[in-house]
Amino acid sequence: MCTGKCSKGIGICLYPLALVSIFCNILLFFPDFETSYSKMEAEGLYRLTDEIKYMGGVVGGGILVLIPAIHIHSTGRQGCCANRCGMFLSIIFAAVGLAGALYSGTIAGVGLIRGPVCRFNDTTWSRPFLNSTESYLGNSDMWDICEEPKDIVVFNIGLFSALLVAACLELLLCGFQVINGLFGCICGTCNHKEVA
Repeated sequence: MCTGKCSKGIGICLYPLALVSIFCNILLFFPDFETSYSKMEAEGLYRLTDEIKYMGGVVGGGILVLIPAIHIHSTGRQGCCANRCGMFLSIIFAAVGLAGALYSGTIAGVGLIRGPVCRFNDTTWSRPFLNSTESYLGNSDMWDICEEPKDIVVFNIGLFSALLVAACLELLLCGFQVINGLFGCICGTCNHKEVA
């Protein structure tokens, strides 16, 4: 396959992954689909996990992947970027995308392991699964400990898992683009009107 066409395909695949990352991270700010928990955060009552506030999905898997995706996609079209120099730049942009996806995946993984902030024992707001000897991820019987927000464990697991999967796919695609860009620098983009 032509390196330019491959870049175009990689860029197109990165767009929805970046948007999914942004969307999932924004949803995490609204447990139980209510804004009250985010408002409490502003008042100093911590109802959101640190991993949500680090915005791995918006910054890492979103912006730091979306900007490289635009350049990687443009290297597949004839014109100013579809040349050896454009392919070299795509390696640099893909490396930025790799860093963003790695940040997003790391934050999502930590968020999954540490669990959500929830109310349990009627008054205590904390992370009940943080110091647990047993992993809560495989034991759904433990999830009932969280009384508020409703279904917060399922909510967090679903969204952080989606962020983790999106980050892994972004890592694969950006890593593949680094290799593709290297071949594009050496061999060209296969476009008929390639500018040196």
